[in-house]
Amino acid sequence: MARVELYSTPSCGACIVAKKLLHNRGVPFTEIDVSDRLLRDAMAERAKGDRSVPQIFIDEKHVGGCDELIELDFAGKLEALRVL
Repeated sequence: MARVELYSTPSCGACIVAKKLLHNRGVPFTEIDVSDRLLRDAMAERAKGDRSVPQIFIDEKHVGGCDELIELDFAGKLEALRVL
């Protein structure tokens, strides 16, 4: 099964949308709260400098943010990640 990681902050609207989409599709994910500057710095390094949230990784591959996750869903590519 694919490993999905979602970097977020509690007050981020796009993060809430991304988490809800994953939840509704039955895709398990690990959430990392980057409210702490050091954690956000680590996320930005991993996301090639992008400091905005959410940042989403699937099996270590950087997917991008909420818009990119929605595009994957629209293309039917989240189906393979869901828990059966």
